[in-house]
Amino acid sequence: MTRTALYPGTFDPLTNGHLDIIGRAVKLVDRLIIGVAINAAKQPLFTLEERVEMIRSQAAQFGDSTLIEVQPFEGLLMHFAEQVGAQSIVRGLRAVSDFEYEFQMVAMNQQLNDDIETVFLMADPRHQAISSRLVKEIASLGGEVSAFVPPAIKVRLKERLA
Repeated sequence: MTRTALYPGTFDPLTNGHLDIIGRAVKLVDRLIIGVAINAAKQPLFTLEERVEMIRSQAAQFGDSTLIEVQPFEGLLMHFAEQVGAQSIVRGLRAVSDFEYEFQMVAMNQQLNDDIETVFLMADPRHQAISSRLVKEIASLGGEVSAFVPPAIKVRLKERLA
């Protein structure tokens, strides 16, 4: 049986923290679906198509032994997980505040489908402070984001915010 996990997020933009979680998740599964959430309420800086393309480009470096697919999704996470045949959902944790939110989400998701497990991967200490929201804020104020995003994403951010 193919072990399939789903790593969901908005990835606006993709950060080094996201890439760290992807790189570690591929060690655990045969197939990793990176689910790019359609969430207009978050008012993303990048379009859905741009986010999908950036993730595909950057995640390609991890696809040696694991099949990596990048797919947009809208609606309930658990419905999407069922649709793609995921047995687990991968989530990255940076801080205690992440845990409190994720703890609630797991409890609700288990009520929807208790066959799908959630696996938490602790962020590498170098990436614990990184969030897409803060990266966008730093970049929009002319700050240096090289430590937080891959070079290609940095270029895209500068172009978008110019």
